[in-house]
Amino acid sequence: MTEMTPTHLDRVRSRTAPEVNYEIDQQIERNIRFFATKPPVALDSRLRELELEWDIERILEMNSSAIAFTGVLLGAFVDQRWLILPALVMAFLFMHATSGWCPPLPILRRMGKRTRNEIDVEKFALKAL
Repeated sequence: MTEMTPTHLDRVRSRTAPEVNYEIDQQIERNIRFFATKPPVALDSRLRELELEWDIERILEMNSSAIAFTGVLLGAFVDQRWLILPALVMAFLFMHATSGWCPPLPILRRMGKRTRNEIDVEKFALKAL
């Protein structure tokens, strides 16, 4: 598989280091080759896993809301200085919404967290088998 070309619709890939995108692409290719040799039951199991896999957008949204909510609670019940935490989180989300990048993104990508499109590439390739 050649490296997937990022489009204007896949801002996360365009804001990710090329070597990280390459490693994610290589992992997708390894997964496809591995499951191509497995029986249909294993293929079905992998497809179910892919349906349940959280994409990076969902992970960012969940983590951001959890951190922001924690900051609000700490600000309300411990010390108002904790309110800086939800303010920072909201700024990060704004950055991500407008540019496709935010500070946690490189960390999550290096951890192998994928975009919905990357998950779908593997899913559709496995369905084609």
